[in-house]
Amino acid sequence: MERPIRPTTIALLGVAALGAVAVWRRRPDDLPAAPGPVSGRTSWARSARLGAVGARGAGRYAAHRARRTFADAARREHLDMQFQMQTAEDVAAALGDMKGALMKVGQMASYLDQGLPEPVREALSQLRSDAPPMAPELAAQVIREELGGDPVSVFAEWDPVPIAAASIGQVHRALTHDDRAVAVKVQYPGVAAAIRSDLASAGLLFSGLGAAFPGLEPGPLVEELKARLTEELDYALEARNQALFAAAYRGHPFIHVPEVVPALSTARVLTTELATGEPFEAVTGADQATRDRAGEILYRFVFRSLYRLRAFNGDPHPGNYLFAPDGTVTFLDFGLVKHFHGDELAVFSDMVEAMSTTRDPARFRGIVERVGLLPAGHPASDAEVIDYFGHFYEMVDQRGRFTFTPEYASETMRRIFDQSGPYGEIQKAANLPPSFVIIQRINLGLYAILGELGATGDWRAIAEELWPFVDAPPATELGEQEHDWIERRRTEGDPTPLA
Repeated sequence: MERPIRPTTIALLGVAALGAVAVWRRRPDDLPAAPGPVSGRTSWARSARLGAVGARGAGRYAAHRARRTFADAARREHLDMQFQMQTAEDVAAALGDMKGALMKVGQMASYLDQGLPEPVREALSQLRSDAPPMAPELAAQVIREELGGDPVSVFAEWDPVPIAAASIGQVHRALTHDDRAVAVKVQYPGVAAAIRSDLASAGLLFSGLGAAFPGLEPGPLVEELKARLTEELDYALEARNQALFAAAYRGHPFIHVPEVVPALSTARVLTTELATGEPFEAVTGADQATRDRAGEILYRFVFRSLYRLRAFNGDPHPGNYLFAPDGTVTFLDFGLVKHFHGDELAVFSDMVEAMSTTRDPARFRGIVERVGLLPAGHPASDAEVIDYFGHFYEMVDQRGRFTFTPEYASETMRRIFDQSGPYGEIQKAANLPPSFVIIQRINLGLYAILGELGATGDWRAIAEELWPFVDAPPATELGEQEHDWIERRRTEGDPTPLA
C-alpha cells in the first residue's frame, strides 16, 4: 500500500508549486533587477529557483515510481527513504541559500510533523541554526553602515565566524570596549527585499488554499502574516520587544532573556549579552525528569507571557532555546512578537473556561462562531464541535499527568490541515481570524516541541496558576520558585508585570 503523504510534505510541495505559478504568471522583464548578496532577490528569480526544485522533485518522483514498480517490499522501503532524503536535501539546500520567509518553511517542517521520517527531519533541521552564512566581508559591511566603523574598531574583539546563521541574519561573538561579552545579530544584505518579494506572492498561496478551505478568508490572514513577518526585519523593534521580556523576567529563577545593548543596536544590527548553554537536541536525549522540567519551563514562559504580559513570542522553535547546567532556559529571538489587547485575551480565556473548566458546549460554540472561527449555522452538532476543538485543550481538560507525545503533535497537524479524517467538513468551513494567526503557533510549534521532549506534567494545575481567571496557588516546585520571585520583586518595590 502506498505510504500517505504527510501534511508537512504537502506544505513543502505547495511552496514549490507557488514558485512555479509565480514564474508562469510573471515574466522576468516585468520586474526590476535587484542584485545583492542574498541569492535570488527578485520575485522571478526566487520563484524560479523554487520552481526548479519542484520540477526536479516531480521528475525524480516519476523515476522513483517506475523503479518502485519492479521492486520487492524491502527494496521499496529503501527506495522510498532514498527519494525522501534527496527531496529534503534539495529543499533544505535551496531554502537555506535563499534565506528569508521561505527558509522558515523548511525550519518549521523540521519539527512540526513528528511523523516525518527521521532522516528527512534531520536534513531539514540543518536550517534551524546551521544555514550557509554570509561572507565575513558582508557582515563587516553591515556593521560599517549601521554602527559607523569596522567591527574590529566598534568592538574590542570580533569573531568573523558566526555562531549561528538563520533565515534573516547571523550571529557573531564580540567583546565590547567595556568588557561585556555580547552576541551581535547582523541582518543579511538584501534579505529585506527578498522577504518582501516572498510576501508579495503570499496571496497566491492562500488563494490556492481557499479551494481546499472554503471558509478561509485569505485577505485578513495574509495581511496579519505580512505585518508580523515584516516586523521581523526591524531589529530596532526586536530590541524593544526583547527589552520588554528581559525586564519582565529579570532575576527569574529559571527563565533568562538576554539584555539588549541599545548603543550597539540599530535597524539591522542587534547586540545583546552573550548567552551560553546546550542546544535543544542535548535535552531531548536527557532523562525524563530533565525533559519534564524543560517542558514545564517552556510552557510557563509561553502562557505566563501571554496572559500576564499580553505578549507572545510567536516563534516557538528548537533553535531559540539554550539550556544551562543549572536548569535555566535562555530564550532567544524576539523578532516575531504579537501584542494582544484585553478583548482578545478575554476571548482566549472564555474559550478555555467553556471548554475545560465549565464544559459548556453551547457556550463554546457561541464563542467560536462570534469570533469567526466557525460560521454560524454550520450543520455540525455542538458535540461534534467540542470533539474537534477539544483536541487542542486535551492537556488541560482535567487534573492529572498528561504526556505530550509525537503522536499528539502529529494529530494536531492533521486537525488543522488534513481534511480526509472525520472532521473534514468542520475544517473546510473553519476560518482563522487575524488574532488567531500567530497564536496558532502554540498548537503548531510549542506542542510539537513538547511532543519531541515527551514532556509530562499536570498541565491543568500549572495552567490554573497562569490563567488570570483562576490565579491558583503554586502547583509544582517551579511554581513555588516563580511565586517567591514575584513576591520578592514586589517587596523590593520592582513589581513584575507577570504577576
